[in-house]
Amino acid sequence: MLEDDGNVHLAKVPVAGGKIERLLAGRRNISAFDLGSDDRIALLSSMPQEPSEVFAFKGTQLRSISHQNQELLVQLVLATTEEISFKSKDGTQIHGFLVKPPNFQPGKKYPILLQLHGGPVGQYTNQFMFDWQLFAAHGYVVVAANPRGSSGRGEAFSKAIYADWGNKDVQDILAAVDYLETQGIADPSRLGIGGWSYGGILTNYTIAQDTRFKAAVSGASISNFLAAYGTNESYDYEQELGVPWKNLNTWLRVSFPFLHADRIVTPTLFLGGDRDAIVPLQNSEQMYEALNSLGVDTQLIIYPEQSHSISKPSYQRDRLQRYLNWYDKYGL
Repeated sequence: MLEDDGNVHLAKVPVAGGKIERLLAGRRNISAFDLGSDDRIALLSSMPQEPSEVFAFKGTQLRSISHQNQELLVQLVLATTEEISFKSKDGTQIHGFLVKPPNFQPGKKYPILLQLHGGPVGQYTNQFMFDWQLFAAHGYVVVAANPRGSSGRGEAFSKAIYADWGNKDVQDILAAVDYLETQGIADPSRLGIGGWSYGGILTNYTIAQDTRFKAAVSGASISNFLAAYGTNESYDYEQELGVPWKNLNTWLRVSFPFLHADRIVTPTLFLGGDRDAIVPLQNSEQMYEALNSLGVDTQLIIYPEQSHSISKPSYQRDRLQRYLNWYDKYGL
């Protein structure tokens, strides 16, 4: 599978090296595949208005095998998902997605939810996103950018935030909001932001630097990296940041949201699983306590027996409802 600027395609390359041949491209996200005999391939593919289904692929022919979601989809009016492109503060071209409510009216200004992906080496793609559709169905315009640090646009783009988190990527996602304001879509008084994992981390970086957001949701995040050393993915951090006793200033710099929590005014909902070994819950607890001490409206929701991903269906539903309740509470 080949990541390419908001898509995941199926491709092949000779074992001895050579030209990459795309087998299946277009606006889609291929999340899994398996090889059979006689050059047959089974794959799992999704597009913006089509949830993942199983397909058979041979030569150039793609044949649908499963129809798991067909009965439901015919009952729904889905939001449209558009690809967008805009310039960041320093002129870097950033790509992303814009999701408009089914009854979208040109010329009307809408509440905006800025959605941030994890990783940071990852990307939003042309796939069906249930949460985006849910938010749009409730009247929000969703914007989801792939800022620097994301995958799909080459190594240099991914490494642009190397040991410099919360800087260029914050500029890039804020540029997405600026773009919607210039397009006359965004109501600047009704802006929300949220994400999970690095998306939660980037949420923390953003609200510590910009006060325009009326509500924020930060899932499975971290802001005090120095205090977290040894409790989570410390080897990965060492590879990028060095060790704290030799590069203390770097560790303090990336811990900006916690050390400058007094700059945050955005009401923030923190969530996490109590068995998260990737970003342990203590990191969300620290930010929750910081904002609570400062008198900023905040909540901490803990999902028992859950790891970095919330897998229990009832908890997944609860999390989505809490997102909507939190944004609604602050008039978005």
